[in-house]
Amino acid sequence: MSYNYPDQDLDLTLLHEIADGSDEFIIESIGMFLQQTPGLVNEISNLIAQGDWPNAGTTAHKLKPTLGFFGMLSTQALVQQVEHACKAGGENPQEITDKFNQVKVALATNMTTLYKIKVEKTAGL
Repeated sequence: MSYNYPDQDLDLTLLHEIADGSDEFIIESIGMFLQQTPGLVNEISNLIAQGDWPNAGTTAHKLKPTLGFFGMLSTQALVQQVEHACKAGGENPQEITDKFNQVKVALATNMTTLYKIKVEKTAGL
């Protein structure tokens, strides 16, 4: 079975490998992602808007591992670019904002898909 969503930046292969057949683990992992990610995204957005580059970079760094866990490698790469640009002092705020807006769009799509997967798996228990 494929856990790759080629029309999205989402590949749940690693999640399924780690879960080793446990739908409960998948449901819990997705639930934590859906609960924690919006707060991090909002925090990064606010820090970028305030021009607080060091904290924006640090918070962006916190988001990267989770994106990798859910196979969002392109989004993870964009977050890394945002992180590095922020840690470099935010020399091009518009570029940082544009890249982070791309991250938010990708995450919104992926979070909708993850929510649907969680609901389907929960119903199957």
